[in-house]
Amino acid sequence: MVRYDTIVIGGGHNGLITAAYLAKAGKKVCVLERRGTLGGCATTEELYPGFRFSPAAYVVSLLLPEVIADLRLKEYGYQVLRRDPSSITFDGQGRHLVLGHDAKRNFESIAGFSKKDAEAFPAYETMLTEIAERLEPLLKTVPPQLPSRLRKAGLWDKARNLIGGLKTGSLMQTLLYEDPGAMEVLTGAADRILNRWFESDLLKGTLATDAIIGAFHGPSSPGSAYVLLHHVMGDAGGARGVWGYIKGGMGGLAAALRQACLDLKVDIKMEVEVQEILVEHNAVRGVSTSDGEVVGRSVASGVDANRTLLQLLDPRHLPDEFVRQVKNIDYSSASGKINLALDGLPDFGVDPQLLRGTIHTTPNMQFIERGYQEALAGNYSSKPVLEMTIPSNVDDSLAPPGKHVLSLFVQYAPYQLSEGRHWDDEKAGWVENCIDMLEAFAPDIRDKILFTHAMTPLDLERTYGLTGGNIMQGAMHLHQLGPSRPLIGWSDHRTPVEKLYLCGAASHPGGGVMGACGRNAAGIILSDL
Repeated sequence: MVRYDTIVIGGGHNGLITAAYLAKAGKKVCVLERRGTLGGCATTEELYPGFRFSPAAYVVSLLLPEVIADLRLKEYGYQVLRRDPSSITFDGQGRHLVLGHDAKRNFESIAGFSKKDAEAFPAYETMLTEIAERLEPLLKTVPPQLPSRLRKAGLWDKARNLIGGLKTGSLMQTLLYEDPGAMEVLTGAADRILNRWFESDLLKGTLATDAIIGAFHGPSSPGSAYVLLHHVMGDAGGARGVWGYIKGGMGGLAAALRQACLDLKVDIKMEVEVQEILVEHNAVRGVSTSDGEVVGRSVASGVDANRTLLQLLDPRHLPDEFVRQVKNIDYSSASGKINLALDGLPDFGVDPQLLRGTIHTTPNMQFIERGYQEALAGNYSSKPVLEMTIPSNVDDSLAPPGKHVLSLFVQYAPYQLSEGRHWDDEKAGWVENCIDMLEAFAPDIRDKILFTHAMTPLDLERTYGLTGGNIMQGAMHLHQLGPSRPLIGWSDHRTPVEKLYLCGAASHPGGGVMGACGRNAAGIILSDL
């Protein structure tokens, strides 16, 4: 029987990145993927003949440049396609706002609604960029461990935490000295910040979407400003905060990572479901799968903490208090995804070139907030927040000539509906409601729909193993970030079971197609092996 240095559970992008870094360091690694497709939430799938969809994740910006370079992903075909303009937002009254790479065009478009806002916008972008650049080093390192009564720290651990704490403290001190307002961006509500900077409802509604994507909160919720910042942290789209399409769909990243892993002699096994993480004398010895046992010196799980520690692992191997804390992790979610195969480009009443980026239909922040309040009551939003993309308008490899694929990221769709209601019964009505909303801006949309693929939060949980349908593997609230992710005292990818690690978005720095979680985890695992 083959004995591996590390078994990686899950072939998502973080799992593949962990595997590649370990193999690059000379370790023998095996990746076990439950599905028949690699990439986790970042895949390309032909759900309808001739149409290639990115069913879940749909754009990229956060992927670390170090990962791209270290694993030579461009040599393996990874390519990001520039989207210009980046976004267009319709106000429902026949007007639209366009934002993109061109500062002059941004000024002119915003000035059509407010000259004051047009003049303020460059400074706003500079403010977020400077905060993001100062925080970026924290994304690439394992945060210092906060003291926990569930974990005894040795002398070396204490020294390492002290050094890490001093570095983090120094970085934060510099950040707050240079910009005292950064604290509000890290902890406050997005609406207060946007209201301070701007007066145009349409501009604020556009920018506020970044503060709520993948989160179960509104623009007025404390912590929403950090989610906004998180979504402008990356530069994989060509510039800070700019998002791009991956050539061939999101699966283009998985294909490049797969080839990198294969060249590094990683064993990748598809359609093999891990049933249990095996433990002996409080240390992992491998996993049992649908194909039998796989033996390894360590196990790195790319799935979330709940699934890893309470389902794949027998909780009796963990302290009771630790189990209680894992059960308390917030997985609240209100996101869904709808993918459409279209017979042609829908008519939004504008030049088709303006539809190359994200299409918004949020006229103001109050519109978003009302949708959030409906979700709090256990209802999907009657007027949903739609973040739309038509990637085939940039990448013609995704659909037959003259045809298109359209992606709808939808909020708010709460995982937990009001009493007596179930998503399997509500799904059809939810889809129709979203298409109704889209039809108000593209009246010919229903005539062009050839195929509909929809995923409710429950479908996201079933398909991708995301507890509560949470696409971040845990809410990105302040109490679940940095040294508190996934739990205080356990932010270094380790767990109470020796040689069992978390390498997915459940760990620092969290969700998004970033790769930092997988890269950071590999460094910790290598230090232990």
